[in-house]
Order: sequence, then structure tokens, then C-alpha cells
Amino acid sequence: MKITLFSSKPYWVKWFNELNKFSFEINYVTSACDLKSVNEAKGSEAVCCFVNDDLSKEVIETLHSNGTKVILMRCAGFNKVDLDTANKLGIPVLRVPAYSPNAVSEYALSLIMALNRKTHKAHDRVREANFEINGMEGFNMVSKVYGIVGTGNIGEQLCRVLKLGFGAKVIAYDIIENKAVTDIGIEYVKTLDEIWKQCDVISLHTPLTPQTKYMVNSESIEKMRNGVMIINVSRGALVNASDAIVGLKSGKISSLGMDVYENETDYFYQDHNGSIIKDDNLSLLISYPNVMITSHQAWYTTEAISCICGTSLQNFVDFRSKQIKKSNLVNNPISLQPTQ
Repeated sequence: MKITLFSSKPYWVKWFNELNKFSFEINYVTSACDLKSVNEAKGSEAVCCFVNDDLSKEVIETLHSNGTKVILMRCAGFNKVDLDTANKLGIPVLRVPAYSPNAVSEYALSLIMALNRKTHKAHDRVREANFEINGMEGFNMVSKVYGIVGTGNIGEQLCRVLKLGFGAKVIAYDIIENKAVTDIGIEYVKTLDEIWKQCDVISLHTPLTPQTKYMVNSESIEKMRNGVMIINVSRGALVNASDAIVGLKSGKISSLGMDVYENETDYFYQDHNGSIIKDDNLSLLISYPNVMITSHQAWYTTEAISCICGTSLQNFVDFRSKQIKKSNLVNNPISLQPTQ
């Protein structure tokens, strides 16, 4: 009953050890899962991976050869998992579908408010005994129109706070309408173009699919209001970084808050202090005074990490007892398909 956990950090060790009441043997590997490190899992019945781990065809084939029977994703996203290969090899892929929508929605709100009132800049000024407030002007939250793209659990929570907490006008877009959102008086629009054209602040809360990749691009930015604020705490590749930079330079985008980045794998969750950032777009973005980029930490609260670790362990228990929860299974492995 061995689990190899990739992309380990002290907080993962702390919480998994604390919640491992099943006495599973856990092999903590600090490296991300990829072709170089995959053999660390040899002999493990399960691997536990995080959002940026590489679970490509070759990696999954090696895991299978080394005896791995189940992949436990300690996150909601699984866009880096080759599900076709997992299906063919009979390896279930289990995730944590919902851990704390409040954590992520509150973080999106914190980015909006920080960029608006420039609290991060004010803090830096005062630390240097500069008490000047010139350039710190913001806006009343209630005065703006907010567009929420994607109204699952996270988007719904942000809608509630903006509408009921601030009394702001909020409009939403999703391919499936959420009754809980319409019940509080929020209108859905039929097209994304209506979000782009009508909103002062746009917050993205959709999964990454071929249809949503680069939804924020030069064409959509051109349709947006002058001085728009864009927030992305979902998936990095929803925003074309090169196009966003052009929008920032022109002033079309007044501010940009991102807890995710399309090429974050090489940088996020690692300390690169003293090193040169070789990703030109990332290097530019973190230098702009009206941009806030954080290291994919919107999920990171006590409640969320406790839920993630507990659910991941329970997913392994459920796999071993052949009682997998359908809501946590993201593929259709041949091992679980009914025999003819």
C-alpha cells in the first residue's frame, strides 16, 4: 500500500502525514513527475501528482510498467494527464473535484481589490517612509460592472460576494447556467462578446479546453472597454500573455491579476531568487506596476489543503475497495469497464 507523491513540499508532508490514518507508506519526492523522475515511483501502487506534473503518454506507460495502478491528482485540474493512455492501460485517474471554492473566489476578490486600491504599492511605499498617496486613486467597487466567465462553484461564490456583498452589477457567461446564480438576480448573457463589451472587470473561472484556450487574446481584448481589469485564477492558458502585454502597453487593459500563467511549470512553486527569468513574457509582466502575478496559490488555505489531502487519501481507499466515487473519476479506464 505504497504511494509516491511527486512535487512534494513541506506543507504536503505535514498534511498527508497528519491525515494518513490508513497507515499508507508515502514516498515523498520533491521533483515534479516527468520522464526524468518517474522511476522514483517504481513499486508504488499509486502516484499522487499535482497540477503541473507531467503525465504524458510516455510517463504513464512507464508508471504502468513500474506497477502503478492508480493516479491520484491532488487538485481539480487534469489537463496535463493523457487520459487516452490511462484508459488503455486500465489506470483510473482520480481527482479532488471541489475542495474550497471560497478559497479561490476570495483570492480573486483580493486581486481585484489590491489592483483597484493599490494596497501592495502602498505597503511598499510606507516601508520606505514614503507616505505620499499620489497615484493611489481607486474606484468604489459598487460603481463597476463585473463579468464572471464560468459559474461553477468558484464563479458562483464570486458572483455572490460582488452582488450581495458590494451591491455591484454582475453579469455572467457559461455554457450551462447555474440556478443559484440567477436566483440572486444575476443575468446570463448569450455570448462572450457581451462580457467583453459591457464589463469593467472580467474574472475567468473556466477549465482549460481547446475551446477556452486563449479566450483572452488580441481580438477579444479589442472588444473590451478601455481600462478593463482582467483577473485569472483558473488556468494560465486562458490568457494569451503576449496579447495581454500589448493590451497593457496600449492602456486598453488598466490592470491584470493572475494567479496562473500559461508557462508556469518551469517557475511556479520554486524559488528562483537570484536567477534570470528566461521567459520574456513572464519577466515583462512581473515588472509592470499594474500587474499582480502570484504563484498559483489561490487554493492554499488551511481548509482547502486539509480537504485536498483527505480526499486524495480517501480516493486511494476507495480504489482499493473498488468503491470509486464517480464524481472523482475523470477517465474511463478499461479496468473499470463492464465485461461483455
